Amino acid sequence: MKRKQIKFVVGSVIIVAALAFLAFTGFQDNKAYYQTVSEFRASQDAAYGRHLRVEGDVVAGSIVREARQTQFVISHTDEKTKQTHTLPVKYVGADPLPDTFRDYAQAVVEGEYHQDGIFVARSMTAKCASKYEKEKAAGVTQ
Repeated sequence: MKRKQIKFVVGSVIIVAALAFLAFTGFQDNKAYYQTVSEFRASQDAAYGRHLRVEGDVVAGSIVREARQTQFVISHTDEKTKQTHTLPVKYVGADPLPDTFRDYAQAVVEGEYHQDGIFVARSMTAKCASKYEKEKAAGVTQ
C-alpha cells in the first residue's frame, strides 16, 4: 500500500474508534434501571450510587413545594405480599413539574438514591391515565 493509503486507513480507524468510545460512554451515562418502589426496596444497599428510574403513586398530602425543589413520597403495593413500600423523593430538576403531578398520580422519577434515605430526582414524569381511577377509589372529588 502507498503511504497515502496507510494514512487514510489509520485516520479512519482512529475516527471510528473515537465514535464508538463516545457512543459507549454516552450510553453508560444515560442508562437507568427501571423499577417499582417495591422492587427498589428489595434491592436494598445495591441501589446506592446507581442511576435509577423508579415508579410509584404519589402519596396524598406528601407534596411540599419549596423554592428550587419539591419533596414528596411515592408508594407501591407489592401484588404478591400486599405490602406497601414508600420512598421519599426530593425533585431538584431544572424542568418545571408536569401539570399532572398531584396526589394519587403515578410518577416516574429518575435520579440517584443517597445514603440519607432520600431519592434525589433530576427528572420526573407523571402519568395521568390511572390517576382519576385512584382518586375515585380514594373518594376524592374535584
